[in-house]
Amino acid sequence: MNLKEKVINEIKKIYDPEIPVNIYELGLIYDIIIKDKDVIVKMTLTTPNCPVAESLPKEVKDSISEIEEVKNVDLELVWEPPWDKSMMSESAKLELNL
Repeated sequence: MNLKEKVINEIKKIYDPEIPVNIYELGLIYDIIIKDKDVIVKMTLTTPNCPVAESLPKEVKDSISEIEEVKNVDLELVWEPPWDKSMMSESAKLELNL
């Protein structure tokens, strides 16, 4: 398993507290860039005033940091493009009956 796959597996363990689907399947992770042992993650939230706006990005960063091969994690919270339901995976849509 390569480092990007390990990062994705860690992210899939994190759930949005209001939606019973992990944040990867929800489409909140826009990009994962691996440079040597550094990981750059671009993510968004369902809304800018999301109740977990402070804690969720920190949880993602901390979770990725626990992977043995990872040296640094740079997490960038972005709002463009704005998140919408079309960004969810098919399995997430099925889970939520959409």
